[in-house]
Amino acid sequence: MGVFISYLILGLSISAPIGPVNAAQIDKGIKEGFLHAWMVGIGAMIADIFYMILVFLGVVHLIDQPFVKTFLWLFGCFVLTYSGVESLLSARKVRVSGDRGLSSLGKTLMSGFLMSVSSPLSILFWLGIYGSVLAETAAIAERTQLLYYSSGIIAGIMIWDFAMAGVAGVFRNFVTPGILASISVLSGLSLIGFGGYFGVQAFRMLFT
Repeated sequence: MGVFISYLILGLSISAPIGPVNAAQIDKGIKEGFLHAWMVGIGAMIADIFYMILVFLGVVHLIDQPFVKTFLWLFGCFVLTYSGVESLLSARKVRVSGDRGLSSLGKTLMSGFLMSVSSPLSILFWLGIYGSVLAETAAIAERTQLLYYSSGIIAGIMIWDFAMAGVAGVFRNFVTPGILASISVLSGLSLIGFGGYFGVQAFRMLFT
């Protein structure tokens, strides 16, 4: 049980730093409420599970190829920059919405998935840090235990996503249109900043 708790804390630690997904959750939660913010987190979590499966299947060596790394940095740059620019362009038009349309939820979930699955930082964590932790644990645990411990990471991520969505959903009740627009601008600039960082990393991979 102690090992499971340590993995759960690891999942919380992965999710806690303010990055593209958290910025998008706050932005979406204030604009459209708890459920939409949570869908961003769920989409990102699906991407996390996808990478966990890849680690189990042993594809770490493929990601070590320079060409693959460069492509991942460039793709992440495109997704984050596009999302950031879209947030900036819509800043003056945003409003607190009561819409809970199914298609909107599906699109929101997909945006969270793409944001996380295209992030080289996520990839480097799951195939690097998690891969190392998994290898160490595999030396003393059976495969079923590895799955059990890994579920602790997912539980930690779910707890954080739920909390973030709850905070954003509650906070939306106190925002004015001006504050909402400012948050949208800050969120957009944050996403563009992360996209720029990914672009710089791709540039370095290409020309160094």
